[in-house]
Amino acid sequence: MRVNDSATVRTSIAVSTSRRVTGGTEPAASVRRSGTLQAALGVTAFSLTFPATAWGLEGFGPWSLVAVRSVLAAVVAGGCLLALRVRVPGRAHWAGLVVVAAGVVVGFPLLTTLALQTSTTAHAAVVVGLLPLTTALLSALRTGARPSRTFWIAAVAGAAAVIAFTVQQSGGALTGADAYLFGALLICAAGYTEGGRLARVMPGWQVIGWALVLCLPLALPGALVALSHEPVRLTAHSVTGLLWVAAGSQFLGLVVWYRGMAAIGIPKASQLQLAQPLLTLVWSVLLLGEHLTPAAPLTAAAVLVCIAATQRARS
Repeated sequence: MRVNDSATVRTSIAVSTSRRVTGGTEPAASVRRSGTLQAALGVTAFSLTFPATAWGLEGFGPWSLVAVRSVLAAVVAGGCLLALRVRVPGRAHWAGLVVVAAGVVVGFPLLTTLALQTSTTAHAAVVVGLLPLTTALLSALRTGARPSRTFWIAAVAGAAAVIAFTVQQSGGALTGADAYLFGALLICAAGYTEGGRLARVMPGWQVIGWALVLCLPLALPGALVALSHEPVRLTAHSVTGLLWVAAGSQFLGLVVWYRGMAAIGIPKASQLQLAQPLLTLVWSVLLLGEHLTPAAPLTAAAVLVCIAATQRARS
C-alpha cells in the first residue's frame, strides 16, 4: 500500500505527544480495550464455524466445502488487496505467511471438516477448548513471551473447565474423528501464533489476505476436482454455511482476530477463546437442535472468571 510519509510522521508525532502528556496510560488503555474487543469479535465469528460447517456439509462434500470456501475467501481478500493497492510483502514475511496459510487456511478447516462428518459440534468443541492453551505455549516458544504464574494457573483452569464440559456433552466417548481434531489443534495454534507475530508489522487483514491469496493456486484446481467428484445439493443451509465459513470465519473473523492479538498480545488474546466452545454449543442448540445440559451456566461462569484472571495477569 502506498503510504503518505508526511501524514505518517505527523500522526506519529501526535501520538508521541499524547503519550508524553498523559504518561502513556490513556493511549495504552485505549489500545488494550480496542484489541480486546476485536479479539472478542473474532472469537464470536469463529464460534459459528462448526455449526456453519455442519450446514455446509448438508449440500457439499468435505473436500468441496473446504476448497470452495478458500477460493471465495481468497477472491474477497484479493479484491481488497488490489482495490487498496497493497504492496506485496517483503521476502522476510513469506515464510510466516506460509505457516499462517497452512494452519488457518488449509489445515484447520480441512481437518475439522473431515472430523465433523462423524462428530457432533459439541464433541468437536474439545479442540477449541484446548486451542488457547496450545496457542499460548507455542507463542512462548516462538516469540519468547513469558506470561506470569497467575496467567498460567487461570489458563489451565479455564482449559480444564472447557474440556470437562465439552467431553461431558459428547458422552465422554472418543471417536475416530479425534485424530483430525487434535491435528487441527496443533496446526491452527501454529498459524495463530505466526499470524499474531506478523500482525505486529503489517495490518492483520493483510496477514490473512496474503495467506488466502497464497493458497489460491492450490485451492482453485482443488475446488474444480472436488466438485467434479463429490455431489452438490444447494439448499438454504448449505449455501449459508458455505458463505459464512468463507467470508465470516475465513476472512473477516481472522482480520479482527489478528488485529486483537497484535494489540493485547498472543497469550492474552488466546485466552478469550476459552469462551468459544460455550458459544459454539449455544449456536449448536439454536441452529442445529443439539441438546445442551444444565451444566452450561456453571461452566460459563467458571470460564468467564478464568478469562478475567488471564486478562488482568501481567505478562
